Amino acid sequence: MHTPNQVYLVTDFTDMRKSINGLSIIVSETLSLDPLSQAWFFCNKQCDKLKILFWDTNGFWLYYRPLEQGRFQWPKSPKS
Repeated sequence: MHTPNQVYLVTDFTDMRKSINGLSIIVSETLSLDPLSQAWFFCNKQCDKLKILFWDTNGFWLYYRPLEQGRFQWPKSPKS
């Protein structure tokens, strides 16, 4: 994976059943931003799973990381 110039956090919890298309729609429609812009990080409600959506020249990479123990420290959504 290339090191992104910018990283974006989606602070609302994300349904981890979503794949590339579903996550891209969240970025473009909900956030009104370009999903081709570097890296996007999504977390589930329990904060024990992370997905990273990353555009690399001609396609998306989707990285998935579940934790066996502990939780990710995730910032709260401004709406919360």
